[in-house]
Amino acid sequence: MTTQTALANTSNKTVTFGGTTYNIQELGDDNYTVLIAGVPVGRIVYCFGAANGVPDGGTVSEDDLTAVAEAWFAALES
Repeated sequence: MTTQTALANTSNKTVTFGGTTYNIQELGDDNYTVLIAGVPVGRIVYCFGAANGVPDGGTVSEDDLTAVAEAWFAALES
């Protein structure tokens, strides 16, 4: 089984995962909206020590957004 790795780039405010580049826009402390080609697809939040992805609609799965969230918040902490 192949495991995909999400790669965060905080200077460009992007995360690449599964061949897709997600743009990240800050909404507030530890709360971001996630966009693909300028279209919002969900939110990522850091709450109680865990990164979580919350999809808006069915474009992106919760698991994919959670992988994006984990990469993003890990990059911010490093």
